[in-house]
Amino acid sequence: MERLVTLFGGGGFLGRYVAQALMKSGARIRIAERDPSNAWSLRPLGALGQTQFVAADITRPDSARRAAQGSTAVINLVGILKGDFDAVHVDGARNAALAAAAAGAEAFVQISAIGADADSPSAYGRSKAAGEAAVREAFPAATILRPSVVFGAEDQFVNRFAGMASLLPVVPVVRPAARLQPVWVADVAKAIAAAALDPRVHAGKTYELGGPEVITMEALNRWIGTATGRNRPIWPMPEELGSLMVKAIGWMPGAPITGDQWAMLGRDNVAGANAEGFAAFGISPSPLATVAPAWLVRYRRHGRFGTTKPA
Repeated sequence: MERLVTLFGGGGFLGRYVAQALMKSGARIRIAERDPSNAWSLRPLGALGQTQFVAADITRPDSARRAAQGSTAVINLVGILKGDFDAVHVDGARNAALAAAAAGAEAFVQISAIGADADSPSAYGRSKAAGEAAVREAFPAATILRPSVVFGAEDQFVNRFAGMASLLPVVPVVRPAARLQPVWVADVAKAIAAAALDPRVHAGKTYELGGPEVITMEALNRWIGTATGRNRPIWPMPEELGSLMVKAIGWMPGAPITGDQWAMLGRDNVAGANAEGFAAFGISPSPLATVAPAWLVRYRRHGRFGTTKPA
């Protein structure tokens, strides 16, 4: 427990799994959140004195610097899907990396995304690429991890589609041919923890983390329907109609897809053929079909007592 790892965004979906992976290693963790109460569910999971909580905002340099003090490693998990991307993904990432450097940390891990590209059609992708560059300048030995779409029991991805299949008579699918490489949250968390705890091996490297299979948006929705016994007809939405829909409602609060997310789906979200990935961490990623049915039971007609056969 001589190691102290600060997790910016440690109370989020991915952060909770990273925290648990670090706890298992014996490291002390400091959860840095704008509202630390979001992460209090982690308190009973660690040993006595293993978990700390601090209020911090990576968009404020002083706040980030205070949160990182005394850390041997710092991990930045903070990300958004809409809003001011540059403030969070670029300036915030830079602040977190500078805070790690000021603290004398041995390791800094930046969570980026497959699709981070200065020429991306989406502001999200461009901001992720700019954030990587800002981190490299502030902390040259940083490790950058780029996961594909992350799934898990609490995700807002597979669960959203499963919810649609349980409610709608026909499931519309935008950008049905878009290819994804879904990756289990626990596998990503293990890789993040390993990168933070062993900078001698992973410092200065960039990894792309994709699951063991590539699947299209249409095929994913069909699989979810089969796994939940909700075999609704699938309607691959024509490109022109999808574009019109996004323009009409994509700006509204709670819209099912934003204009920027639509642009993101214009490119495949798949790890590069020559990119280093899970193998560098000795991790064999889990297929969606192996782990997802355990929590998708709640979408069956009669819950866990139901069947996956269509009624």
